[in-house]
Amino acid sequence: MPLQIIRNDITKVQCDAIVNAANSTLLGGGGVDGAIHKAAGKGLLLECMKLGGCKVGQAKITKGYNLPCKYVIHTVGPKWKGGNKNERELLESCYKNSLELAKENNCQSVAFPLISSGVYGYPMDEAFKVAVDTVAEFLMHNDMLVYIVVYNKNSLSASSKLFTDIAQYIDDNYVAEHSPYDSRRINNIGESMPLPQTRFIPDDEECYECAESPTMSKPLFEDTADLSDIVITLDESFSQMLLRKIDEKGMTDSECYKKANIDRKLFSKIRSNPAYRPSKPTVIAFCIALELSLAETNEMLLKAGFALSHSNKFDVIIEYFIKKGNYNIFEINEALFAFDQSLLGA
Repeated sequence: MPLQIIRNDITKVQCDAIVNAANSTLLGGGGVDGAIHKAAGKGLLLECMKLGGCKVGQAKITKGYNLPCKYVIHTVGPKWKGGNKNERELLESCYKNSLELAKENNCQSVAFPLISSGVYGYPMDEAFKVAVDTVAEFLMHNDMLVYIVVYNKNSLSASSKLFTDIAQYIDDNYVAEHSPYDSRRINNIGESMPLPQTRFIPDDEECYECAESPTMSKPLFEDTADLSDIVITLDESFSQMLLRKIDEKGMTDSECYKKANIDRKLFSKIRSNPAYRPSKPTVIAFCIALELSLAETNEMLLKAGFALSHSNKFDVIIEYFIKKGNYNIFEINEALFAFDQSLLGA
């Protein structure tokens, strides 16, 4: 997927360039800055000494030396002063200028830390939102794989109202689906013994019937639908259905796969192969990009042999966002990441 949120040590990420949250001297410091200089070796410091420092919001590039990347892009983030001193604009500039430098140097992949979120005091949630929003805007017009590297996922949005609401929704719709007499504990992918009167469909079961769920209560076809249209729709594959939906929404292919956080090469495979069988997160990513309703989402999922189910925490989170009319795939991925679920896109 073009934008990935990962939990890792940025000095160990293998990509064309990593971004260093540096200080204005570029001569090393604490946190990410110190870790990158230590891992890169003395060559990085010697090259940085020739650059004459860097202003807040700007970026400069060096070789990667002992790091598993070709380049290090150094940018100086703003210190948090309450939010009224152009902090957001300066932080956006860090990401924009770093991405432009990566593009100028033909980088196909780049990894960012959460700039300014450490000793510079920028609130973690807000720093993350600036990072995602700025990178997403860049990716709408450019092809590049961008990683946002989060060292500790638990620090993300743990106290925000959104995540409190999601946690409550999961509790109401996921936990309540399981019998209190179930002798097995629910594991981290949401599998458990279902209630006897309810049929659940696991992710890996190919099926063309819907689970007994209110999300699929709406009929797939209206009573007045033309028979020929129904037959054509039934016969079409996932790929054909996707392309039809893109046309119906008045979108271009690139608008759709970029909104879905899908790689252009993968979309080309789907377009050229009517029999292509995607993964469940990929199908849902397209549903989010097309802003489909729950009924429409399940209709598209069935084409690939999947369905939404309340026995799966991933599905419950997706249902939450669709019901709220929130189709921001990066915000959805932030939530999925925080709850240890697979991310959308490919």
